[in-house]
Amino acid sequence: MIQSFRARSTIIFFILTTLYILIGINLYYIQIKHHDFYKKLAEQQYHVTITQIPSRGAIFDRTGKNYLAMNKDYISAFILPTQLTNIVQTKEFLKKHFPAALQRFKENKNKHFMFIKRRLSSQEQEIITTQKTADIFLLTEPGRYYPLTSASPIIGLTNIDNKGLLGIELFYNHLLAGKPTTCYLEKDARSGYYYFKKETTIQGDCGQPLHLTIDADLQFLVTQALENTVEKFNAAQAAVIIMNPKNGEIISMVSYPYFDPNNPHHATPDLFKNKIITDAHELGSVMKVCAALAALEEGVVTPQELIDCKNTLTTQVEGRTINTVQEHGVIPFTDVIALSNNIGIAIVAKRLGPTLYDHYKRLGFGTKTGIEFSGESSGFVNPPDKWSKQSIISLSYGYEVSATILQLACAFCTIATGYTVKPTLILGLHPQTPKIKLYSDESRAIIKEILEKTTLYGTARRARMKGYRVMSKTGTANMLIDGKYDPEKNLYSCAGIIEKDDYQRVIVTFVKQANKKNIYASTVAVPLFESVAERMLIHDTIIS
Repeated sequence: MIQSFRARSTIIFFILTTLYILIGINLYYIQIKHHDFYKKLAEQQYHVTITQIPSRGAIFDRTGKNYLAMNKDYISAFILPTQLTNIVQTKEFLKKHFPAALQRFKENKNKHFMFIKRRLSSQEQEIITTQKTADIFLLTEPGRYYPLTSASPIIGLTNIDNKGLLGIELFYNHLLAGKPTTCYLEKDARSGYYYFKKETTIQGDCGQPLHLTIDADLQFLVTQALENTVEKFNAAQAAVIIMNPKNGEIISMVSYPYFDPNNPHHATPDLFKNKIITDAHELGSVMKVCAALAALEEGVVTPQELIDCKNTLTTQVEGRTINTVQEHGVIPFTDVIALSNNIGIAIVAKRLGPTLYDHYKRLGFGTKTGIEFSGESSGFVNPPDKWSKQSIISLSYGYEVSATILQLACAFCTIATGYTVKPTLILGLHPQTPKIKLYSDESRAIIKEILEKTTLYGTARRARMKGYRVMSKTGTANMLIDGKYDPEKNLYSCAGIIEKDDYQRVIVTFVKQANKKNIYASTVAVPLFESVAERMLIHDTIIS
């Protein structure tokens, strides 16, 4: 009996000892060997990290009263594929109203979450709410709304996740988006209620608003004038820029055609570009002003020097053919520019030689302006070491040099003030860069008189404004198509300075491929200049 009891006790002892050993081994694996795994598993049950996204900073015009980009809540629809209560009904609904979502659902049946569509239209919202499908849910997401669609090439837009995608929204995304706040929370793993603690591990920042130099009201008025011109001439593209030459602020910048940033899905990639900044062109005779300024500054010509323009439309200069639009005989140099004679400016430019290239570079051509915008083109000026015998002649009246509309406007700002100018779209964010004087007052005064004469009786007569001094120059250029200049496809431009007392503005108008015959910048770009200037002066008079 006793022996039987001892035997049973021994067996029980060994069984318990074995169990304790197994438990010890198991605890070793849990607490030591697989410590990190189980620690992470436990943290997943009661540790939660939440990221709070701040509101995106608004974008205002220069007055601070008009929104150019503002926040707006959008409604999105989603399903939980692994938790559907009526899969047949849900699939039928998707097939009828959101076929693309049905295809994604078939490919992602094991996902815990799937968007049906983000940023629903009002009609789509109504369909979902009236159908009352149990497995389809709605949520609110932050997005952007753009009140002034003509500013879309400047402002750009955000993507579906409200991150900057184009334009100012992209360039200043780091300021507009702010920084998210990350919080660490502990909760009861069983009940799911937070009650332990909340700790901010990363302190975020609110999105910073931006104030642009653009005047929204003037932008609207300029857009009206631009669209009237496009419609009248059935033009492929057009653009207008207005700058304050004293500080480089861009007050209006309209590039047509533009896209609707509130509905960008059907826009082609080309529409997303701000062509005033990104596209460079050979602009033609408007560049004669820059060649004339260089000649006067270098002292190779005087204003009243008589230049023999050969009284012909076509002539040879050192074996190179030069064509001009109107015949002129012996005329003063001032009239060579005012009447836009190619032969006369080519004769003077040959006196400059390679120095003309230096002056084009001095005026900013062939170099990026440094504006706060992605995709800026530097343009091109053919350097002297690559010149042919024709190059100096071509350069004198705007060929073999390509420039953006912005660069042309900046060059006229320098003519207006004599100093370098750094264009800007942002108010009060960057310090003013030191100005460097580039041209003498004497040379600029002569050029401004020439430009005024051009406006009074030259190619830009329609640009005159009563009570204001208007100094402008036109340019008509053939487009280079497949290596040849096509006389049927042209670019038309008019650049000018408007002054009265301390008031000073630079305007450049540009029209590409107007679909009418026998037209010039004087009949396309100048009337647009006149319309823009009138609207601008009325607007500025009212707000002053």
